Amino acid sequence: MKKVIFMGTPTYADAILAKLIDTDDIEVVAVYTQPDKPVGRKKVLTPPVVKVRALECNIPVYQPIKLREESVVSEILEIECDYIVVAAYGQILPKPILDHAPCINLHASILPQYRGASPIQQTLLNGDKQTGVTAMLMEEGLDTGDILKIEIIDVDEDEMLEGLFDKLTQLAAELTVDVLENFTSLTPQKQDDTKASYCKKITKADGLISFDANAREIYNKYRAFTPWPGIYLESGLKIKSMKRSKQSFHGKVGEIVAIEKEFIVVTCKEGSVEIFNVQPQSKKEMSVISYINGKRLQIADTLL
Repeated sequence: MKKVIFMGTPTYADAILAKLIDTDDIEVVAVYTQPDKPVGRKKVLTPPVVKVRALECNIPVYQPIKLREESVVSEILEIECDYIVVAAYGQILPKPILDHAPCINLHASILPQYRGASPIQQTLLNGDKQTGVTAMLMEEGLDTGDILKIEIIDVDEDEMLEGLFDKLTQLAAELTVDVLENFTSLTPQKQDDTKASYCKKITKADGLISFDANAREIYNKYRAFTPWPGIYLESGLKIKSMKRSKQSFHGKVGEIVAIEKEFIVVTCKEGSVEIFNVQPQSKKEMSVISYINGKRLQIADTLL
C-alpha cells in the first residue's frame, strides 16, 4: 500500500484526489489545501472542494495559511508517507518537505512549455494544436523539476476552456495513478530550460479586446477567457457568444458588415467575427440582434 500526502485546492485537484481514493493500493493519509474563503456577494465562507471530499472519506485535512511556517513543516514531516502528490495547490513547497518524500506535481502543459499559473488558457490563447499533462518531480524552482511522464492530447480549433479543462483533468487523474504505480521504473528527464516559456495569473483586465486585432486572436481570447474573466470591449459591452467567420468581408475595423437572423458579423483588423450574444453593463445577457435593435445600429455602423 502506497501512502500519499495530497496537496491541492480546485476542481482539477479534486478529480485527482478522487482517483487516488478510488485506487485500491493507494492510501491518502493527509490532505493539504488552502483555507476556506468567502464566496459570492454574501461572502459565505466556503471550503475548497478538495476539503469536502477528504472529510467525506475521513481523511485528515490541513489548511495552513503559510506552508513555510516551521510548525507546519514539522507537522508534515511527522506524517509517514511514500509520496507527496501536488496539483494546483497554490503554495510553494519548502525544501524540507521536498526532501520528505518524492514530490510529484501534475502540470497541465507539455513542459517546459507554459510554466506558471495559467497553462490551459495559454494553450488556447496561442491556438495550439496539442497540449497535455506533465508529471514531474518537484524542486524549488517554478515547474522546473525533472519530467517523469507526459500524456499528450489534440486540441480542437473550437475547443473552449471548460471542455479542455475537463479533458486535462481526467488525463491528470489517470496519469497520477500510472506514475505512482510505476514510479520505480520511470527515469526522470531534465527539462530543457532553453525551450521554457511562462504564463501568468489571469486577471479581469486580460479580457479587454479591441476589433483592431486579428479575428483569430479575438476568438482565441474568447475560448481562453470564457467563462472568466470573459471578453469585453472598452465600452464595457461583454461578448458572451461568438465564433470566427469563415466568409470574407471588407469593412473598417469594428464595422457591422452583415446582420443575420441570430448573429451579426463585425470586421477586425484581419478577418471577421460572428457575434451571437452580448451583455451590456449592469444588464442581463441578450441576443446581439436585440442589442443592435435597441441601439438602432445597422450595417456600416460601428460596434463599440
